[in-house]
Amino acid sequence: MSVALAAILASSLSSLLGLFGGFGILAGRGAIMRWSKYLVSFAAGALLAAALFDLLPEAIHEFPDKLTPIFMWVFGGFLLFFLIEKFLLWHHHTHPHGLHEETPALARLMIVGDALHNAIDGLVIGASFLISPALGVTTAVAVFFHELPQELGDFSIMLHSGMKPSRVAFWNVMGALVSPIATGIALLVGGQTDALELPLLGIAAGSFLYIASADLVPQIHQERRFVPTLIQVAMLILGAAAIVAIGLVVHE
Repeated sequence: MSVALAAILASSLSSLLGLFGGFGILAGRGAIMRWSKYLVSFAAGALLAAALFDLLPEAIHEFPDKLTPIFMWVFGGFLLFFLIEKFLLWHHHTHPHGLHEETPALARLMIVGDALHNAIDGLVIGASFLISPALGVTTAVAVFFHELPQELGDFSIMLHSGMKPSRVAFWNVMGALVSPIATGIALLVGGQTDALELPLLGIAAGSFLYIASADLVPQIHQERRFVPTLIQVAMLILGAAAIVAIGLVVHE
């Protein structure tokens, strides 16, 4: 299998499989929402591990004489996602509060934000595969782990904004398809020049760090009970361990 085909397939799967949680909501499976707080913890661990144990080490290995630019791009990725959330009212990773106040306008903003988010994910996956297929696989897996709880929030808010279930499903599937298209663009452009590899790796690490620390970890802190908190901590560690284990396997 060619690297390009593997990258587009991985991007498609990570994005489309993340929709399963949302479709579970449409099917009325409340158990998915009850477990979502633990999925959030798992996703946070996976994203932190992907950034700290895969993307950053790979960037430093590939560009050992450009440490300052690497961390500048990491900061740039962090800032980019902060601005996206700030100006697009993008609350993908929070459970909806005051759902009766949600409006169709917010649902439309979320559709735009979701497409932009999936485009960035696709670019990140494509850039990772350009560095190495192994890095691409671990990056795609990390994207999938945070797509799942994100889609739970997306579907819930859109449904409570008054959007029909069929339209919720349609727009989320359309948004998911943006990811492999962006991956193809990254492969096409990146195949012509190596200049994008360092920026995209840095932005990927920064975006993963932002999503984990600013979006997911605050949700984990909302749980005050002792036993559920222990489970959340265990899931966070398990998420990180899963990414490390996958990285070790695919690098062999």
